Amino acid sequence: MPKERINHQITADKVRLIDSDGKQVGVLSLRDAQHRADEAGLDLVEISPTANPPVCRLLDFGKYYFQKEKKAREAKKRQHEVEVKEIKFGPNTEEHDYNFKKNNAIKFLKQHNKVKFTVRFRGRQMAHKELGYKILDKIKADLAHIADVDQEPMSDRNLLSIVVSPKKDIDQILKTTPKAGETTDGAEATDITENAQATEATGIVETVEAQESTQPETIES
Repeated sequence: MPKERINHQITADKVRLIDSDGKQVGVLSLRDAQHRADEAGLDLVEISPTANPPVCRLLDFGKYYFQKEKKAREAKKRQHEVEVKEIKFGPNTEEHDYNFKKNNAIKFLKQHNKVKFTVRFRGRQMAHKELGYKILDKIKADLAHIADVDQEPMSDRNLLSIVVSPKKDIDQILKTTPKAGETTDGAEATDITENAQATEATGIVETVEAQESTQPETIES
């Protein structure tokens, strides 16, 4: 339902009138303002009811309301619901796997989503949590130009995690340094791109699972 009062719904004795061209007419009695609206074949619309006196404008209210609702719908479409994307590492993650996941994180940050980095420990790996902190410190440093840390490393049983958010001006940062933070080695970058395309083709977009090694991960105590 429209929030604006129009024509005989307006109750003020006097109003400040704006004509259909947006020009100030001045303060008129409500009766005179309504008379002008009727003569012009338009509606008297109260656009600022809290002003003293209220501000009214001569409008085609049907057209005005349609345009207002259209703008509201377009603004709603542009609104971005922030999601938290999770990327998982193992404490022995190799450099190639690390770069692949870092580039996925950059993609999520470009989309203005938060990213949660989690290191999962298994068995005897629990005795070497410093390796997890080392990975998280590295990812923080590598993404410091485009991301802020929301949550510092937090340990929960066999998990270690941090959460980062994209910087407010990330779009401008990436325009000036489009390749910043991404792998630049030619062969490796090509391989990573192909892997990313294969990942998207299989629908893996929400969580980047830890890639399993052909040999079990072990850390000598």
